[in-house]
Amino acid sequence: MTISDIDDVYNYSDWANQKVMRVIEGLSPEEFTRNLGGPFESIRTTLVHMLSAEWGWLARCGGPERGPKLEHEHFPTLAVVEEAWGNVQRGRREFLSSLTDDDVTRMITYSNDRGEARSLSLGEILMHAANHNAHHRGQVSMMLRILGRTSGNIDQLFYHGERRGAPVW
Repeated sequence: MTISDIDDVYNYSDWANQKVMRVIEGLSPEEFTRNLGGPFESIRTTLVHMLSAEWGWLARCGGPERGPKLEHEHFPTLAVVEEAWGNVQRGRREFLSSLTDDDVTRMITYSNDRGEARSLSLGEILMHAANHNAHHRGQVSMMLRILGRTSGNIDQLFYHGERRGAPVW
């Protein structure tokens, strides 16, 4: 695994997030916050969880500091979520640009939610954070379908095809 590999996964994640956000822009405030079931109940709370987790993992690795876990009440609109996510993206890009491929295997020790010490490599943590977003983006996509909307296909395969200007399916 290289920094370039990690960067590419985050570029895909940013691309997919943008496709989903463009659909969410068309939701009413009630739809954005409606309890649709699932572990985070609404599109808003799921997005804030995604943002908080990505930022938290970056901070554990030495990236921009997040502070306490983000609370969805502080993100009343999609615009507020997107503004914060833009700040995290810029911080992530700056952080990744400061790393070398040798950093990927550097062990990071952190505390889990129960205060227990854990260790993973920087590369494992950063790949986890990107994959974590893919998991929850799927949940948001399902919530959008419940509301009668779709972001289209956001699989990584389509990201690569779009980047190359070539059909993949």
